[in-house]
Amino acid sequence: MTPVRIDRRTFLAGCALAAAAAGGAGVAAISDAPRPWVPRPPGALPGKAFLAACARCGQCVKACPYDTLRLAAIGDPAPIGTPYFTPRDIPCYMCADIPCVKACPTGALDPELDDIAKARMGVAVVDPASCLSTQGLRCEVCLRECPETGKALTLEMHPRGLSRHTIFVPTVHPDACTGCGLCEKSCPTDKPAIRVVDPDAVLGAIGKHYRLSWLPSDDPKNLREEVPEEKTPSSEEAGGLDYLNENIL
Repeated sequence: MTPVRIDRRTFLAGCALAAAAAGGAGVAAISDAPRPWVPRPPGALPGKAFLAACARCGQCVKACPYDTLRLAAIGDPAPIGTPYFTPRDIPCYMCADIPCVKACPTGALDPELDDIAKARMGVAVVDPASCLSTQGLRCEVCLRECPETGKALTLEMHPRGLSRHTIFVPTVHPDACTGCGLCEKSCPTDKPAIRVVDPDAVLGAIGKHYRLSWLPSDDPKNLREEVPEEKTPSSEEAGGLDYLNENIL
């Protein structure tokens, strides 16, 4: 058999194509891999609906005046190209005009969100084992930093065993917590004793059939709805691909 001679240029071109193919497969595998939960911008659609609608354009990132948002790269804790933020580094400062939502061209950030206090980016939870207040120290930093103080975060007075002193314990009210992360950012412990987490991972649901008879029938706690099942939107509903095809940018 006559050996086939390959010149240097052809050999290098073939190597480049092979590397590109392997790299593309690796990126696809990384992109599809399960990711830990991270807070998303205000108004982000839930779960799969957000991933289907987000065009990975970065317009929300550019619109944020505090550099809170960033687009996920390889190795980041979010699907590649999607916006997220890390509250301990830079929290959401809850802009009244919500510029990130206005900048989103696909509806991945709900355009009907017109009040930042109604945003639900996550929910704060307190670790009593590391919270300074639950140890009997007067801290209350998270309470002072919370933009929804008195609604999302309050202090509950607990007796301190045999002592005459009272412990002031920070208590989160999930129905008013926006998940902005200002509490997590401000917490003075080495690792924050209060953190923003996935609401689905920590919050339960009482169920529509229960009634709290001591409350009025029109009280929000008696007007619960059934928890809807998450579904993956169709390509027509998602909007992200249409946005790319329309050459809006």
